[in-house]
Amino acid sequence: MNIKNFIFILLFVTIYSFTKIEIYKPNHFPEPFIPEQNQLTEDRIKLGKKLFFDPILSRDSTISCSTCHNPRFAFTDRKEKAVGIKGNVVNRNTPTLTNVAYNNSFMLDGVNPSLENQALVPFHEKNEFDLHILIASDRLLNDSAYVDLSMRAYGKNPSPYVITSALANFQRTLISGNSKYDQHINNNIVLTESEAKGKDLFFNKLHCTECHSGFNFTNYSLTNNGLYEFYPDSGRIRLTGDINDRAVFKVPTLRNIEVTYPYMHDGSINTLENVIYHYMSGGKNHENKHEILKPFFLNTDEVNSLISFLYTLTDTSFINQQ
Repeated sequence: MNIKNFIFILLFVTIYSFTKIEIYKPNHFPEPFIPEQNQLTEDRIKLGKKLFFDPILSRDSTISCSTCHNPRFAFTDRKEKAVGIKGNVVNRNTPTLTNVAYNNSFMLDGVNPSLENQALVPFHEKNEFDLHILIASDRLLNDSAYVDLSMRAYGKNPSPYVITSALANFQRTLISGNSKYDQHINNNIVLTESEAKGKDLFFNKLHCTECHSGFNFTNYSLTNNGLYEFYPDSGRIRLTGDINDRAVFKVPTLRNIEVTYPYMHDGSINTLENVIYHYMSGGKNHENKHEILKPFFLNTDEVNSLISFLYTLTDTSFINQQ
């Protein structure tokens, strides 16, 4: 081999040696799945974060990922339905990115199998970024800061692969596990009387953990919660064509639920109190409604206690991160 070529290759490998870093997670959390081809590195996370907050990815450069996924609201937007460029309204509520590294499917109907794949969606949605990702790549190629960071992160110039991979890399760092509830189970922080009563209701009397289970308060399933008898949004059936998937949506995490209102796939319920009243009613009749949903009664004190417990799932350190 020519000595000059050898030296060039050696320098390239040295400069772009992608040192994998471990994701931060609480001790009571399992290891998340990280694709082998997109392991976490400092430069990939840095690039993904820069892209996440940069409106350069939208057609008119007015909105970014963070427009709908605002850290102050646990990466939601407090709107009934998401709003894209030119004020165009998306047909669903913005899901939280809390602990998104643990999701096994993405979008509210589970249509996307990976974070990398999901990152493509806003580009091609007319009501979101409305910008072909190849054009977005060209924009980044004209920005020396992005070119440099892209080379450091992936050893190549900005491209659709780099954009989607970096965005996914950053989002996998959005781990929330330092709420009062976490401190309660890890460090014996004492809950108030109301919070403790709500905890008992949640885990025992009401069987909430049938769907909202585990460290992330979701079983990651897709189901119908009886929100309507007739749904304007057909849900997962658009992907599978299976009538059993009509009006079926993902069970969300309850972490940071205090700040992620309004609720449901369409943002149609504004308060946790009204969410509880919905479930107390047993929900509307629908052919695919989850069989566990039956009418039950809680008095005002019990409703307030349940809400108090749900508020213990708020992680202020996660919400206030920069």
